[in-house]
Amino acid sequence: MLIVMKQDATPDEIAGVVTTIAAMGYEARPMPGRQRTTVGLVGNDGRVDASTIEGMAGVAEIIHVSKPYKQVSREWKPEPTRVPLPDGTFVGGSEVVVMAGPCSVESAEQILAAARAVKHAGATVLRAGAFKPRSSPYSFQGLGRYGLELLAMARQETGLLIVTEAMDVEGLELVAETADIVQIGARSMQNYPLLKECGRLRKPILLKRGLAATVTELLLSAEYILAEGNPNVILCERGIRSFDTTTRNLFDVAAIAVVHGLSHLPIMADPSHGTGRREMVTAMARAAVAAGADGLLVEVHPNPERAMSDGAQSLYPDQFEKLMREAGAIAEVIGRSLATAGSVV
Repeated sequence: MLIVMKQDATPDEIAGVVTTIAAMGYEARPMPGRQRTTVGLVGNDGRVDASTIEGMAGVAEIIHVSKPYKQVSREWKPEPTRVPLPDGTFVGGSEVVVMAGPCSVESAEQILAAARAVKHAGATVLRAGAFKPRSSPYSFQGLGRYGLELLAMARQETGLLIVTEAMDVEGLELVAETADIVQIGARSMQNYPLLKECGRLRKPILLKRGLAATVTELLLSAEYILAEGNPNVILCERGIRSFDTTTRNLFDVAAIAVVHGLSHLPIMADPSHGTGRREMVTAMARAAVAAGADGLLVEVHPNPERAMSDGAQSLYPDQFEKLMREAGAIAEVIGRSLATAGSVV
């Protein structure tokens, strides 16, 4: 439930609404806006008597949030959320943030070569997995703690921020010690204990859409994180399963526009997992930027044919440079630009 205060509501009137909500046994969250303040009622179990608040001084109207997710919705927060990153950039502003790198950290030589290549092309965040959830137990599972050490080394040399995946509650703290952005992968989208811990982490979270998840289910997963107090959530469309086996997944470009209509959270796109085919990644990256994606997550490997995971969808460095040029051109057409390290918009 949202309580919209009048434009001339006084601080005492706003405080009175907050006090009344607290007396009813719920949590009140005032959200000052440019013209008026809105007070969100958290914990509504369907038994709230709105008439008690409706007649209070300074109250303009009450909006009942019918969607199952509340804090994630546009009704809760009409203005787009801009998630701040340590280098001064934002995900969700006028700039498109590009995160790129190999699927997995394989060696010091490999991750450094990848980091240098993606930085040279203009990416500001290095992506790579130290812990890798794989469909087969016999596939490469990542280097674990050593992989995190190599990522820290790559950041030290290149200045790139790090985004890498946490697979479970036990490993979250370890990952968070290195990662500037913690990724929650598609297979963990509905790992609710992990999502709750991410909410207590107070660090940017990149939440990927599940393999067969609806947009509503993605937003409900984000709600778990926001409900614990962490507003810095970045959603990611990475393709969903379909009956068509032409591509690895069905890259749902429409989901980008749908999410922007339903939620204030920024949303990125992963055209690498979305297609699974190297020759299609750049085209889908262009489409994602045109659709309004706030960032791109792209797999780039210095030697894809020797990659220990997802080589078929990983770009060569020169292909990534081409992607960056074309994505930048699309962004410019719609009044945006690619982010550069240290820029604040």
